[in-house]
Amino acid sequence: MFHRTGDGRPLPRLCPAVFILLLVHVGLWGLFTLPLPALEPVWQSIVGTNGAIRHGEYWRLVSPLLLHLDFDHLAANSLSLWLFGSWLEQALGKRKFLLLYIGGGVGANLATALLLPPMYSHVGASGAIFSLFGMYSYLALFRRDLIAPRHAQLLLAAMAINLLLGLMEPEGNLIAHLFGFVTGGLLAPFLTVRPEPPPFHVARP
Repeated sequence: MFHRTGDGRPLPRLCPAVFILLLVHVGLWGLFTLPLPALEPVWQSIVGTNGAIRHGEYWRLVSPLLLHLDFDHLAANSLSLWLFGSWLEQALGKRKFLLLYIGGGVGANLATALLLPPMYSHVGASGAIFSLFGMYSYLALFRRDLIAPRHAQLLLAAMAINLLLGLMEPEGNLIAHLFGFVTGGLLAPFLTVRPEPPPFHVARP
C-alpha cells in the first residue's frame, strides 16, 4: 500500500485539498441518493453530457469530477484519491495539487466530449485520478531523487493495474483515463515540487 508520510498531523491539516475533495465526494453522493424528485433536474444539469458541453455548458467539464453513480464507484475513486493524492499534495502544495487534479480531470472530460458521441454522459473522478498517475510517472522517470527505483517500480505496477481494471470495467471511460494520464504528465514539468517534500515510501501490506 502507498502511504502518505508527514509529521503526524491529521489528514484535514496535512492534506486539506484531498480531505475536502473526499468530503465533497461523499456528501454529493449521499445527497443524490436521497429519493427527492427535485434533485433529478439538478443532477441532469451537472453530469457530463457531451452534447451539452459542445453547446457551451462548460461547467460540465468540472462538475462530473465530484459525482459518482454508486457506492462502489465512489469508494474506488475516493480510495485512490487518498492513497495517491496525499503524498502529492504534501509535495506540491494544495494549489498546485488542485491545478493538477482539476486540470487533468478537465482534460479527460474535454477529450471525452470531443471523441465520444453527443449523447454520451459521464460522471466520476477517474480522469482526475489518472492525472495523478501521470504526475507520478513523470517523477518516477525524471525525478529519481524523490522516488527510489524500487518504489518507482511498485508505483508503476500499481498504476498499470488500475489501467487494466479500467479496461475490464464495462462502463469505464477509457478515453478519460488515457487523457487524464496524458494531461497529468504534460502538466508535471511545470509543477515544481517543494524544496523538502516528505519522503515517499511504499509500506508492506
